[in-house]
Amino acid sequence: MRDRVQGNRRTAAPVLSASVVSAAAAHAVILGIDPSLRGTGYGVIRLGRSEPTALIHGVAYCPAGWERSRCLVRIATTLRDVIRQFQPTACAVEGLFYAQNLQTALIMGEARGAALVAAAEAGLTIVEIAPRKVKQAIVGYGAAQKLAVAKMVQRLLRLPELPTPDAADALALALVLAQEQRRYSLNPLKRI
Repeated sequence: MRDRVQGNRRTAAPVLSASVVSAAAAHAVILGIDPSLRGTGYGVIRLGRSEPTALIHGVAYCPAGWERSRCLVRIATTLRDVIRQFQPTACAVEGLFYAQNLQTALIMGEARGAALVAAAEAGLTIVEIAPRKVKQAIVGYGAAQKLAVAKMVQRLLRLPELPTPDAADALALALVLAQEQRRYSLNPLKRI
């Protein structure tokens, strides 16, 4: 009370510090990764003044006959090449989901680990986005089908052809990160 009478005012601290906002706004090239052992999707977008542009998208495929270790090398190598060529500064990776089969969850975790290593080696800012949040942001419905996501990604990025489902999911992740960094959020994305 004494401080108020003497004219000393306390102000509230900002919810988002300027360093957090400026660091997020600095990402002009974003990599999205949809990890899977047999087909890890990736997509890189560049943010423009009016709308984002897809630079590359694809899938690191691994035949069913390959050992898991060989698939993990393919995932990491493919992503390293993409990162080296397009120089993204941020990466959005699909968050974990709860699999009914423990073996499936472990295999997905291995693929995700290989992808995260490639992104972390390059020093990218890595965020995790839940699959439902991606579908909600892109399609407007958290339980949307893969085809709906692919069609909306094609429309948003003005792609001449429909991207494969895994590549579309990766591009959708990058788009959601781009949306999130342009606005203030009380629930920031989870950095990993």
